[in-house]
Amino acid sequence: NPLGSAESEHIVHEIESFRKEKDSYFGTDPGSPIPEGDRGQFKGLKYYPPASDYRVKARLIKSDKPEVVTMTTSKGTIRPYLKYGVFSFELQGKKLQLHAYKAADDPHDQSLFVPFADETSGKETYGAGRYLDITETRGDDYVLDFNLAYNPYCAYNENYVCPFPPRDNRLPIAVKAGEKNYKSASD
Repeated sequence: NPLGSAESEHIVHEIESFRKEKDSYFGTDPGSPIPEGDRGQFKGLKYYPPASDYRVKARLIKSDKPEVVTMTTSKGTIRPYLKYGVFSFELQGKKLQLHAYKAADDPHDQSLFVPFADETSGKETYGAGRYLDITETRGDDYVLDFNLAYNPYCAYNENYVCPFPPRDNRLPIAVKAGEKNYKSASD
C-alpha cells in the first residue's frame, strides 16, 4: 500500500466500506443485477486494490451550449444524453480528457455521468467500458476517483440496457483501479 498519510488511509477505508456494502447488496437484495439463481454462489465483485494515484484533481470545462448526443446501448438502442462538459486532468503523467454527460430527459439531474474505456477494457475489465458518477458542484474543480469506477449492470446480466462509452472517452492508458471483470477467463 503506497499510501502513507492519515487522509489516504481514510480514503482507502471509505472505498473498502463502500465495496463491502455493494457486495452485500449484490449478493442478497432483490434489486441486485446478479441473476437470482447465481446469488447463492456470489462471493463478491473483483476490484483493483485502492490506490491514491487514481484519485486525481480535474477541472470541468462546461459546454456553453450543451448539445444532445446519443449513445448506443448494449441492446442496440439509442439513448439521449446532454454533453455537459469536459473533465481535464493528469494521470500517469499524461494530460487527458473525459466528456461528462447528463440525462437528457431530466433537467434537475445533479449527477455527471462519465462512461469510459481504457487499455484494460476487454482484458482485466468489462469490455464495453466502465462508469464514474460525479456529483455536480457549483465550481469547476473536481476530484475524479477511478477507485470508484464501476461496471454497468449489463456486465452481470444481459437483461439490462447499458450505454456504451463514446469513442471520445477512450483513454490511451491502463486504468488499474475500480472494478474488474465480473467473470474472467479463470472463472
